[in-house]
Amino acid sequence: MSILLPKTDNKQLPVVPIRDGLIYPSSEAPLIFGRPKTVRAFDAALKNQKELILVLQKDSRLNDPLPSDLYDTGVVIKIERYAALEHGELQVLVKGLTKVKIVKYVVQDPFLIGEYQVVQDDQSVDDETMAMVKHLNAQLKKAINLGKNIDFISLMNVFSDLGALEFSYQVASVLDIKPNFKQALLEETSLKNRLKTEIEYLIKELKVLEIEKKISAKTQAQFEKGMRENVLREKMKTIEKELGGTDEDKETALYRKKIKEAKMPKEVEKKALKELERLIKMSQYNPETSYLRTYLDWLTDLPWSVSTANNIDIAQAEKILDQDHFGLKKIKERILEFLAVMKLRKHNYKNNKSNMPPTILCFVGPPGVGKTSLGKSIARALGRKFIKMSLGGIRDEAEIRGHRRTYVGALPGRIIQGIKQAEANNPVFMLDEIDKIGRDFRGDPSSALLEALDPEQNSAFSDHYLEVSYDLSKVMFITTANVLDTIPPALLDRLEVIHFPGYTQDEKQAIAKNYLVQKQLMAHGLDSYNLTVKDKTIKLIISRYTREAGVRELERQIATLFRKVARKIAETLDKKKGLKTLPLSLEEKDAIKYLGPYKYSSMMAEKKDEIGMSTGLAWTQAGGEILFIEVSTMPGKGILTLTGHLGEVMKESCQAALTYVRSRYQKFGLEKKLFETIDIHVHVPEGAVPKDGPSAGVAITTALISALTKRSAKKDVAMTGEVTLRGRALEIGGVKEKVIAAHSAGIKTIILPKDNKKDLIELPQKTVKDLQFKFVSHMDEVVEIALNKKK
Repeated sequence: MSILLPKTDNKQLPVVPIRDGLIYPSSEAPLIFGRPKTVRAFDAALKNQKELILVLQKDSRLNDPLPSDLYDTGVVIKIERYAALEHGELQVLVKGLTKVKIVKYVVQDPFLIGEYQVVQDDQSVDDETMAMVKHLNAQLKKAINLGKNIDFISLMNVFSDLGALEFSYQVASVLDIKPNFKQALLEETSLKNRLKTEIEYLIKELKVLEIEKKISAKTQAQFEKGMRENVLREKMKTIEKELGGTDEDKETALYRKKIKEAKMPKEVEKKALKELERLIKMSQYNPETSYLRTYLDWLTDLPWSVSTANNIDIAQAEKILDQDHFGLKKIKERILEFLAVMKLRKHNYKNNKSNMPPTILCFVGPPGVGKTSLGKSIARALGRKFIKMSLGGIRDEAEIRGHRRTYVGALPGRIIQGIKQAEANNPVFMLDEIDKIGRDFRGDPSSALLEALDPEQNSAFSDHYLEVSYDLSKVMFITTANVLDTIPPALLDRLEVIHFPGYTQDEKQAIAKNYLVQKQLMAHGLDSYNLTVKDKTIKLIISRYTREAGVRELERQIATLFRKVARKIAETLDKKKGLKTLPLSLEEKDAIKYLGPYKYSSMMAEKKDEIGMSTGLAWTQAGGEILFIEVSTMPGKGILTLTGHLGEVMKESCQAALTYVRSRYQKFGLEKKLFETIDIHVHVPEGAVPKDGPSAGVAITTALISALTKRSAKKDVAMTGEVTLRGRALEIGGVKEKVIAAHSAGIKTIILPKDNKKDLIELPQKTVKDLQFKFVSHMDEVVEIALNKKK
């Protein structure tokens, strides 16, 4: 119960804030005063009654706390003795007098002066209170015996003949607890409650002291054992020197130094030291010593704790990506989002690894669209090392996980080798061509990649050669693939797939102009001859000499062009003639002269409307293509012939198309017995090229209707979509690649299923403007758009 003196008895005294210590009533302690306000308050107290009020700060870091930063309850202290120290500081011995509550601060400068009321404690003593006092006394003696540190003055005060209230304050002053807990004990007005709380704190402290004593005893025993072993080892060394020592000691010392400097995890260091001890005890003539040395070299050379700077600057990263790659807008945005998330995770969860599971990216797209080079740009943007590992054709699991050390010539897997090559534990690691991993009797490498590419598991990647876990969680893995079909489902589930579409002609033009021409000029030694390539020349090479989704063939054609020019310049220099006779600006005629006849026609679409022929759209690994479907009818018995190296799905599309037409013979004005008197032949040109997939169903049905109804198909109309027995047009994939191929071939109108309307967002705006799109849901709509009226 708290008792306040009447208002008329309110008094004023200087107030001194203290950071972390508390002086309780009836206790003495030395303090050091150094802050200017505190020194001024001390001087004022000396001129008065040598009394001050000590109040605890709520935040010990504040150097000049305001009244709002202080607790309300404090202690009036009396200055017993003091001495001046260096730098204007004072060492003061103070004694606690009375617990008070500060009502208000009447002065704040040059020091704090507060108006206070005395707080009286409820100090009723009964048998339970006395029992708690005795218990506290006994526990405090036990704590001192276990090594609790108490200054002499406090020790004498605690064990002197004190009343229960004074004793509780003395115990509170020697408890090893945080300042806010000490303040709570001061504010407690019930003697019994304070004693109970002090017993709880002291019991916790006793447990800590007991644990410390056990640890100290064990440490001492281990230290004595270690000292004994060291003495014996030194004696052994002395004996060995007397008998004629070898150079093995230098090698051992070198390995010990390398193990220490590697800063390995404790388990790995323990393993390394164990293997070193084996090496020391082993005869130098034992063939296993070379294997042990190689193993120790691998362990000590790996970057266990070496990381490169990981400074993520989003604006700089965007600049680097734009410098290195043209187009790929959505992919760049996704990568910048990925880097932004990494930056925020690093900023917000500095010491919490569980909050930082990295995402494994998988770049999927046709060859030559910049998947591998984009990985290099990411590494450059992050300031990390870049390591590339090609997985194409790997069939041995040991290539990933390493060989057991029992095999002759054993080595770690390619992942650990790459980490060592990077000399840092956080490189950008590109696993190239992940869709081309093989499998045979030597194991399945894709299964070995499951652990490395799982963010939840790769913090303890197990390599067969190392026999210890290596943390791959800091590595940024990026994989590349041309198709997803051959990647095992379990591995694909761990990857975040980012699709790379093929380039349009305009994008290829910009890439060639801004990147490829300059690169090949330097590669062929022509950058000093002021040689230029006209835009029309680049456009001619793209349209007439290449047919690809990427730009590799385009780069090869430009290289061929420059090789021819380089030869001409070299011959001119040999004859000591000037360069005036050579073309320093390559025109279209020069490209035809050096590259030969056109390889491809610029307009692949049909020249005129044909009966029994439609134009379909196909997707391949190299991008999109247009596909011609030819249907011929002849007298026969209703036999359907399919040619053109068609796959099973495409053959089924032909069967479904024929069934649809037969079921709707009246709609198309056909006789019922017509199909029993004719044979139908469906052919897709370029018979040596395998073709499969359901997306040619609409084109096959259109060609079939054209052949049977004698209505010609429009030459500038291309179509794609799967067809059902009832004539519905279903959604298909690869719209962007197919539309770009149709645009390049001179198609004007494209028929797409209605569900594919959403895919137009991904198409280049120029392509969308040049083409007319018709969205259909049924074959009846396709017939009206694609076929001319019967004459």
